[in-house]
Amino acid sequence: MVRKHIPQRTCVGCRQVQAKREMIRIVRTPEGRVQIDPTGKKSGRGAYLHPRRSCWERALKDGRLEHALRIEAIPEEDRMALVAYASTLPEEEN
Repeated sequence: MVRKHIPQRTCVGCRQVQAKREMIRIVRTPEGRVQIDPTGKKSGRGAYLHPRRSCWERALKDGRLEHALRIEAIPEEDRMALVAYASTLPEEEN
């Protein structure tokens, strides 16, 4: 029996490796915007985060997301959208 390859990605917040489909992709678009990419197919540089508030807070606070996306700073409007999304996430996985 042949096992199907499952793509793995590292969470920018906690540095744990997990299946790509279980994580949320953040993308820096060619125009320089930073957005959540629910489809995982948008064009641009991507970074992955667990759907946990603690991972998002760490990634946004420590500059890890900027480093992963290779930008100096996330535009303020985009940062506010990411923070708002993070506040809707559970504190820890169930």
